[in-house]
Amino acid sequence: MPTQRNPWLALFALVVGFFMILLDMTIVAVANPAIMRDLQADISQVIWVTSAYLLTYAVPLLVTGRLGDRYGPKNIYLAGLAVFTAASLWCGLSQTIAMLIAARAVQGLGAALMTPQTMAVITRTFPPDRRGAAMGLWGGVAGLATLVGPILGGVLVDGLSWEWIFIVNVPVGIVAFALAVWLVPALPTHPHKFDIPGVVLSGIGMFLLVFGIQEGNSYDWSARIWLTIAAGLIVLGLFVVNQARNTGEPLVPLGLFRDRNFALSNVAIAAMGATVVSVMVPAYFYLQAVREMSPTRSALVFAPMAIVTGFAAPLVGKFADRLHPRIVPTAGFALFAVSIFWWSAIMTPDSNIAWFLASAALAGFANACIWAPLASTATHNLAVHQAGAGAGVYNTTRQVGSVLGSAAISALIAARLSANGLAGGAPTAEGVGNGPIPPQILSEFSTALGESMLLPAAILLVGVVASALFVRHGAAAPAGAGIELTKTDSVSA
Repeated sequence: MPTQRNPWLALFALVVGFFMILLDMTIVAVANPAIMRDLQADISQVIWVTSAYLLTYAVPLLVTGRLGDRYGPKNIYLAGLAVFTAASLWCGLSQTIAMLIAARAVQGLGAALMTPQTMAVITRTFPPDRRGAAMGLWGGVAGLATLVGPILGGVLVDGLSWEWIFIVNVPVGIVAFALAVWLVPALPTHPHKFDIPGVVLSGIGMFLLVFGIQEGNSYDWSARIWLTIAAGLIVLGLFVVNQARNTGEPLVPLGLFRDRNFALSNVAIAAMGATVVSVMVPAYFYLQAVREMSPTRSALVFAPMAIVTGFAAPLVGKFADRLHPRIVPTAGFALFAVSIFWWSAIMTPDSNIAWFLASAALAGFANACIWAPLASTATHNLAVHQAGAGAGVYNTTRQVGSVLGSAAISALIAARLSANGLAGGAPTAEGVGNGPIPPQILSEFSTALGESMLLPAAILLVGVVASALFVRHGAAAPAGAGIELTKTDSVSA
C-alpha cells in the first residue's frame, strides 16, 4: 500500500553518500605527491590512480542508471555504497602503487552505481514544481565537498599520512549506509529487458574514448592514441545506430533527446564538467608553484567559491522554480566565465591574492546558478520510468566533459609553455607542489598559466548558448505527481 513519506529525509540520506563521492574526487589530488614518495611511484603511475577511477566511473554510468530503474534506485545505491566503502579501505591498506590503482578502479565502479540513483530518487519523489529546491540542496552539497576535500586532504596528509584520505571514507560510508536503509524509500521498479548489444557497444566505445583522451599526453598524442579515440567514436556511432533501430527497449531511449531542454542540458553540463576540471589545473599550479602556497593554503583561496555555492545553491534552486528555465543558468554560465577571465588577468607573480578571493566568491554564486537549475531543467519532463536512464545519460555526459576538459587543458598548458619559451612537458594536477619555479622564468610561467585559463572561460560560452535556448516548461504536474513511495520494492526477476 503506498505511503506518503517526507522526500527531504530520503534526500538527506542520499547526499551523505553523494558528499563522500565528491569529497574523494577532490581530496586525492592533494595527496598524490606523498603517494609518489611513499610508494616509490613515477608520475605516470600516479596519474593512473586518478585515471583508473575516472575510467571505471565514466564507462558504466549508462548501465547503472538503467539498473536503478530495473532493481530499484535504493538497492543499487546501497550496493554501490558498499563497494565504494570497501574499496576505500582497500585503498588505505594498499602497499604498492599497482594495488592502489586496482582499488581506485573498484572505487570508481561503486561511485558509478551510486551517482545516477541520487538524481533518479529526486526525480521520482519530488513533483516538478518542487524539484528545484531539492536540486538546490544537491548542488549545495557539491559546493561543500569542493571546499572540504582539498583542505581535509592537506590536513590529513600533513598530520597523519596519505592513507587516511581513503580510510576516512569508511566511517562515513557506514553512517551513509545506515541512513539510506532507514530513510530512503523502496520505490516501485519497472520491468526492463537489458539491451545486451547496447551495453557492450557503449562500454567498449566509452572505454576507448575515455582511455584515449586521458592517456593522450602520456603517449605524446601519437597515431595510436588518435586511432584509439577514432575507434571509440566509431563504436559509439554504432551504439547510436543500434539504439535507433532497437524496437524493444534500448539502453538509451533516444526519445529523451526529443525534449529540447533535456538535450540542451546535456550540452551545458558537458561544458560545466569540462570547465570545473580544466580550471583547477592551472589555478593550483599558479598558487602552489608560482606563489609557493601549501596545498591547504591554496585550497583556502577557493574557499569563498565553495562557501558561497553551499549557502546560495538551496536559495537559488527554490527561486529558480518561479522563473523561465533559461534565466538563472544563462546568468550563471556568464558570471562564471567572467570570474575565470578575471583570474586569467591577475595571474602574475605579485598580484594581490584578495582579488582571487573576490573572484572566487563570484564564481561560487555562478556555480549556485548552474548546478541545481540545470539538473532540475534536465529532469523536469522525464517520465518516471525513464528517471534512471535520464540520470545515467546526464551524468555520463558530465563525466565525459570532465575527461575532455582534463585532456585539453594539459595539452594547452604544454603549448603555452612552449610559446613562452619554456621547454618541457606539460605539468599535471598530480604533480603540483613539487617545488617552486626558478625566479628567472616565473613571469613566463605565470603568463602561460594565465593564457591557459582562457580555455575553460571559452568552454563556458557553450553553456551560455545552450542554456539561453531553453524553452518554458509545460504545465506543472498535478499535486502529488511524480511521487512514488512504497514500503516495499516490487523487484521482478
